[in-house]
Amino acid sequence: MSLSPVTFSDWTGTDCLRLADYSPRKVETLIRKAEEMKLQHQRGTRDFPLIGKTLAMIFEKPSTRTRVSFEAGMTQLGGSALPLNRQELQWGRGETAGDTARVLSGYVDGILIRTHRHTTVEQLAKHASIPVINGLTDLHHPCQALADLLTLKEVKGELTGLHVAYIGDGNNVLHSLMEAAAVTGIHLRAAFPPGYEPDPAVTEQAKELCTATGGSITFTGDPAEAAEKADAVYTDVWASMGQEEEKEKRVKNFAGFQVDKALMDRAKTDAVFLHCLPAYRGLEVSAEVIDGPQSVVFQQAENRLHAQKALLDLLLG
Repeated sequence: MSLSPVTFSDWTGTDCLRLADYSPRKVETLIRKAEEMKLQHQRGTRDFPLIGKTLAMIFEKPSTRTRVSFEAGMTQLGGSALPLNRQELQWGRGETAGDTARVLSGYVDGILIRTHRHTTVEQLAKHASIPVINGLTDLHHPCQALADLLTLKEVKGELTGLHVAYIGDGNNVLHSLMEAAAVTGIHLRAAFPPGYEPDPAVTEQAKELCTATGGSITFTGDPAEAAEKADAVYTDVWASMGQEEEKEKRVKNFAGFQVDKALMDRAKTDAVFLHCLPAYRGLEVSAEVIDGPQSVVFQQAENRLHAQKALLDLLLG
């Protein structure tokens, strides 16, 4: 897919709440910028477009990749990041999301939040006069999906027409992956056990977006069918944060959905393995796969930094 570039003005005042809000043209521009920034990083040459800019980072959930990549990214772009725990804010004592958004809008240049309900992010964005970035909610994980697209572009050369298999829970990662596939023309086949389907509204909108790009989204209950001749196989943990009490039940229900060598052998010989991490070897993926030659999970994790730097530059620059 080759589209005309997006101008700076197209990004002014915009948020990043979910990828369905972005046009294919915007996503392509963002991925291209991420590629440029990664190359610049590897060469040791840097621009500092965010000098004097500050990103407030609010965390209600634990974080390794999101916190470190955004904080490092702001530093590398010449700005600064201010990590905040919601319980340290007056918001944690009853101040509304709207009031918090208005106050922070007078202090900083952008807000990143990693939280539970997606409506929380939407409320912040509604009342903030600065960009709001979704660092993860129970419904969406757009920053992860941007890193996924960057990784696939690097290892496969082109996104449009790729066949990607997702094996596992119909969670926030799958939701954003569906939207990423829809806006880039990827064919996504997802396999999950009964009762673990993705959100119907997210699914419907993602499938509608596919009509403009030629992508497709299909579901099956058979992991082998999903992985057949795939260019990439993706999985995530079976029990996400907040679902720890369901772990034993989920391990039982997801029996047969592990990505192991036998499943990878159903994909193309040059297929790659993706995982958003953290991973549990022996559950959703075998150690042989995640630590094997087809795995690009650490390249994928590093790409959180570069994709998010591109996003920060476009939204805050």
